[in-house]
Amino acid sequence: MADPREIAEKELGPALVEHQVDPDLDGSWLPPVDGGKDAWLFLAACWVVELLIFGFAFSYGVFQNFYSTHEPFAGSGNIAVIGVLTTGLIFLPSPFVLHLCRNHPHWARWLSPIGLFCACLFTFASSFCTTVPQLIGVQGILLGTSGCFASCPCVVFIDQWFDKRKGMAFGVMAGAAGLGGAVIPLILDNLLINLGFATAMRIWAGIFFVLAAPLAYFVRPRLPPHSAATEKEKFWNFRSVRSRYFLLHQLANILQGSGYCLPSIYLPTYARVVFGTSTWLSTLTLILLNTSATVGLAIMGALTDRFHSRTCVLISAIGSFLSVFLFWGLSINLPMLYLFCVLFGLFAGCWPSVWPAVMKEAAERGETRGHGYVDTLMIYGLLCVGRGLGNIISGPLSETLEGGHPWKGQLIGGYGSGFGALIIYTGASSILSGMNTLWGHLL
Repeated sequence: MADPREIAEKELGPALVEHQVDPDLDGSWLPPVDGGKDAWLFLAACWVVELLIFGFAFSYGVFQNFYSTHEPFAGSGNIAVIGVLTTGLIFLPSPFVLHLCRNHPHWARWLSPIGLFCACLFTFASSFCTTVPQLIGVQGILLGTSGCFASCPCVVFIDQWFDKRKGMAFGVMAGAAGLGGAVIPLILDNLLINLGFATAMRIWAGIFFVLAAPLAYFVRPRLPPHSAATEKEKFWNFRSVRSRYFLLHQLANILQGSGYCLPSIYLPTYARVVFGTSTWLSTLTLILLNTSATVGLAIMGALTDRFHSRTCVLISAIGSFLSVFLFWGLSINLPMLYLFCVLFGLFAGCWPSVWPAVMKEAAERGETRGHGYVDTLMIYGLLCVGRGLGNIISGPLSETLEGGHPWKGQLIGGYGSGFGALIIYTGASSILSGMNTLWGHLL
């Protein structure tokens, strides 16, 4: 009888055998890459995880609007800090959680279910909060960190389930966050208005559990953990990320994160204050923003499979810059604001889909320049740190920019609405996020 390894080498070539045949199972075949029932079930499970974790975080504008106008939180300072911590801490601990997944692959299988359970628990616990500092601790820090543990294994395992269609898989997974950010605000808004904060959070915790529990099982690896010892030595390689190429991308990443977070926090409040909209019409700003971001993520995910990362970054930067300064800054009515939400979501919301291209190019450059093996997950984790830092910076920054309502009544459109400084910073950070494309000759 022919040796399975010899058959594999003839069909796939020796370089791919280690990824297709499991030596611990005497050469038996693993589930196929880039397709098949198991791969699609994995991607569907990751999609739900991203929808619940990031969709809730991207819905914080609903809470910002509610906390600002309802007791016992109305009139409190630092309300914006809650949302940026929720989002920022989903990203910030990523390198350490990803390293844990690499270092202890047997544990990685269970980190996502544990993270989902803790996120559900802390959502329920937040219903007992009566002050903003309590919300910062529970809804901001604890819930955000739980989300990191829930989502990181999805990123680790997607490398195993998808190869040639990796950009597509990342785009689909990331797009779930945008869809969650479109649907979840509707649910939360209705729960908060009709049932109050405490009951709304308890019901949402129940919905979260019912949706997450059945699919948590399918967030699992394709490959066995037999290479754990090798991965321990390979994860950290800081020589490759000290290059100008990576540092410029990281700087752009931080700037983009700090600016992108602001509209998602303040748009419902902006619509209510400036145009006197109802709660539904205010929430519609988030729905449009996050829905268009879903489309943008999928499109950009496909583009990164074909074009250099600098090209994709430039498209995102110019599109988001023009949408801010032309449509938010000059908005004189609600339809114009809605158009901004669509365009900004499409061009700025697609940013995370650029990461796979940056990861691949940074790793290839490091290895070409003799820096040894470069784990793309390490690069992904560091990009998450940059994104998290940008989001967290935007919290206190937004309180400063929005405080005092600069230029109110002195300029046209959004610039004279009292939110002008927020608009200027969002637009400036958008265009600066693309400046590294002009420095390509230095990289």
